[in-house]
Amino acid sequence: MFPPVRLDPAALMGEISAFQRKLSAGLGNLAHQQEPEYANTPREAVYREDKLTVWHMKGQGKPTAKTPTLIVYALVNTVWMTDLQADRSLVRNLLEQGEDIYLLDWGYPDAADRWLGLDDYINGYLDRCVDAVRRHAAVNAVNLLGICQGGTFSLCYAAIQPEKVKNLVTMVTPVDFQTPDNMLSHWSRELDVDLFVDTMGNIPAELLNWVYLTLKPVRLNQQKYVGLVDVLDNPKELANFLRMERWIFDSPDQAGEAFREFIKDFYQQNKLIKGEVVIGGKPVDLGLITQPVLNIFAEQDHLVPPDASRALGRHVGTTDYTQLAFKGGHIGIYVSGRAQREVPPAIHQWLSSRS
Repeated sequence: MFPPVRLDPAALMGEISAFQRKLSAGLGNLAHQQEPEYANTPREAVYREDKLTVWHMKGQGKPTAKTPTLIVYALVNTVWMTDLQADRSLVRNLLEQGEDIYLLDWGYPDAADRWLGLDDYINGYLDRCVDAVRRHAAVNAVNLLGICQGGTFSLCYAAIQPEKVKNLVTMVTPVDFQTPDNMLSHWSRELDVDLFVDTMGNIPAELLNWVYLTLKPVRLNQQKYVGLVDVLDNPKELANFLRMERWIFDSPDQAGEAFREFIKDFYQQNKLIKGEVVIGGKPVDLGLITQPVLNIFAEQDHLVPPDASRALGRHVGTTDYTQLAFKGGHIGIYVSGRAQREVPPAIHQWLSSRS
């Protein structure tokens, strides 16, 4: 027998009244809310090719770092998660500490990019972007900071072109793609990717966003919007919420052939930790990565579980390997207040000690 539910009518009426006040104030705030902007850090384009752009980010002072850092984001979503707003910007924090930051903005693939493969992205685009940064900064090698799939790309690149990479930082980067707690991996391994790509061509961003949201359907499709009511009467917090929503749904489509290859080689066959990845005829051996490596992951990450990232330490050839875990999720590690206080200083300190 369950105990009887005791309800306080006065307390219930108070909650209903507060809810109505928030809704009323929120409707007014929404009516006057302009589309929130992001990517507001000053920048200069130093290289363009097809859809992509390499941006040189500008801080208030000149950088003190001797080696520039190129941030390589995933093909999913946009790199502007690293510069979401002034007080939640990995880029601005690194600039303030003297780092010289460049961003690789992949742009938005269209039908002309249907047959781009991993060779095009890693041995082609990424290599030419690295060369562009080397020329612009007048250095022989750059630091790579790879995020999520961009971290996987950076690992492959560093193994193939080690002389062009001085230090390597990976953030929430999958290395072992078949850890038991990897929900995205379980979905990917059951996918008939050939039928999928042959049917769809490029993979629509809306479809991939739906996949990510349904990995945590209650949290990401219900609780988030119920929780919105709590900030409707706060214009600043409402703008922050809408800014994040805009970024989440401002997603590029995926070039079909690169998607096919990545799902097959990495998720379905887990070739990276087996030393079996070959890109454009060039083998990828993590043991050839002898540069200093900083591997950062989020303890509550549901897209790239910690064990998927921790595996890197068992496979790289470097003797200078550092592993850091931070509280937060896959996105929170960039935008939460705690992450902004902890993550950029950790990256800066690690890089500066290897300058």
